[in-house]
Amino acid sequence: MPLSDSLPPSPASSRADPAPADPALADPAAANVQAALLLLAALHSQGLDLVVLCPGSRSAPLAQAAALLEARGLRLLTAIDERSAAFFALGHGKATGRPAAVITTSGTAVAQLLAAAVEADLGTVPLLLLSADRPARLKNCGANQSVPQEQFLAVCCRWVGLGASGGLALMAAAELQTLAARALAAACGDGRGAPAGPVHLNLPFEEPLHIAGPALAALALDGSPAVRRQAAEAAPVAIPSLAGAGAATSPAALDPDRPGVVVAGPWRGTPAEWPGHLAALRRWLRRSGWPLLADPLSGLRGLVDLPLVGAYDLILEAPPAELAVAQVLRLGSLPASRRLQQWLLAQGGDQVLVSQGDRRRLDPLGTVSAAGQWSAGLARWLAVQPDPQAGAPPAAACLDLQRRWCRADAAVQGLLDQQLAAPDRLGEVWLARSLSRLLPADLPLMLASSSPVRDWESFGDPAAPPRLIHGFRGASGIDGTLSMACGLAEAHGQLLLVTGDLALLHDANGWLWQRQLRGRLTVVVIENGGGGIFEQLPIRTEPAAALDFERLFAMPQCLDQLALAAAYGVPGRRLERPEALPAALDWALAQPLALVEVRTDRRADAELRRGLRTMASRQLLRP
Repeated sequence: MPLSDSLPPSPASSRADPAPADPALADPAAANVQAALLLLAALHSQGLDLVVLCPGSRSAPLAQAAALLEARGLRLLTAIDERSAAFFALGHGKATGRPAAVITTSGTAVAQLLAAAVEADLGTVPLLLLSADRPARLKNCGANQSVPQEQFLAVCCRWVGLGASGGLALMAAAELQTLAARALAAACGDGRGAPAGPVHLNLPFEEPLHIAGPALAALALDGSPAVRRQAAEAAPVAIPSLAGAGAATSPAALDPDRPGVVVAGPWRGTPAEWPGHLAALRRWLRRSGWPLLADPLSGLRGLVDLPLVGAYDLILEAPPAELAVAQVLRLGSLPASRRLQQWLLAQGGDQVLVSQGDRRRLDPLGTVSAAGQWSAGLARWLAVQPDPQAGAPPAAACLDLQRRWCRADAAVQGLLDQQLAAPDRLGEVWLARSLSRLLPADLPLMLASSSPVRDWESFGDPAAPPRLIHGFRGASGIDGTLSMACGLAEAHGQLLLVTGDLALLHDANGWLWQRQLRGRLTVVVIENGGGGIFEQLPIRTEPAAALDFERLFAMPQCLDQLALAAAYGVPGRRLERPEALPAALDWALAQPLALVEVRTDRRADAELRRGLRTMASRQLLRP
């Protein structure tokens, strides 16, 4: 159910008086553009700075309005693929904490936005989706391109705002400004427990849609008093504070003097919230002495002052009894490791879950009570914890547990260093560990779903330089992988993407961003002949003839990734041997957009992963 029910209804005026205050705008087409200009100007004045425009006729007024607003600093990009456009905007919003907007025409174009809206919903990423539509008179009567598009995205949107059913030009300037303000506020989180996420504005336009040259010139920004007045009066929409957003008025407490662990999942707060979150975590760890099990997407790996355990997935293959705990502080959603999830299920005692403004239930394990989930962020949770010994050193039993976890982690990390030191072939496990060490500390990273993010969780070096790491941990799909990476690169200025071959192929149109992209992007693709993640699941049969594994699951594609990228104008190189990785990275990082292909054997890599898990378990059983 969408979180829009708690928000005021959308203005859907059907008045006959047009919004434009300029008498010269008697042309209906000009009135459409003026209404679109008023709406976009309100969004821009309140914080929207990036619009991605997709082609269409019904959306012409929005396209022309966006072009006019470029003179006022609105950044306008174009994309022929609506799905790619939405994921680009998703990446930009994830990096900045502010929504970017996507403009589409009517019909199936709107359906292409769904996958990105799903990820934005579950990943709490602000995203603004603007679709042009037919007026009500053309609905449900067999008119061309008339579909129930206002319903397509509703299930995962924070709010669905509707323009006037007879056409956007029928709405007064104040109504358009209210529509803009509500949309941005809902996309950024409403401050009452609804987190940031996608918002859909469905905007009908009556014909005529296409404005003549002289009328368009008259609508230039400096010649539009209504737009100038609205821009002057509009106030920016601030991202709501998490104050008061806790799901429980009296949050469940944990005792820092009894042994426990902190489990940190993917970070889903805004960039502005990160410093306070990290400071609060450091205070809790200093007071409690608890070890920290941190997902690579948590943003915490590589911070040397934290008692961090990176190899928990390998340690918990056969968890030693001495690592059991009676308390768990969980930060956000769960890491991907199923072994960690099974271990958490087996622990008794109290588990508290703290999220960043998301009141939705985030406990698939069922180990957190209703009073144990707190959504106002870690800093506020810590501030209301009863601790008469605040500032005291950690208890001896807590420090003893921390040492046991850290010794286990050191043993496994030493084993990985030994086994992966001199590889005789290119492999996925080796690549994850090598990249974690080789990449510059200031280079943000995106890990595609399936194997890349899991290999980084299990085999990346947790002592490698800290960095921003992004990924899909909402719906964990492969849709839009390359396009989201482009959006992240645009916002951060640079990025490296590690992806599998099918995920890259699934979003091949993402290469089209190379002509507009201002940030540098390096793509490392693992070419292993299909879906390598399925090799890690018990799917293959014995005898093999009982199931056509390759056809039904791996689905290898006869395609040259380097040739495909070259067709889009993107240079690429194939890594031939492990020792050539540093030189390949140096070359790629110097390009605006480049591809490095790493060909691996997915069956051999799956066997290596299983072997390393077995060796890790034996290592930890040694006296």
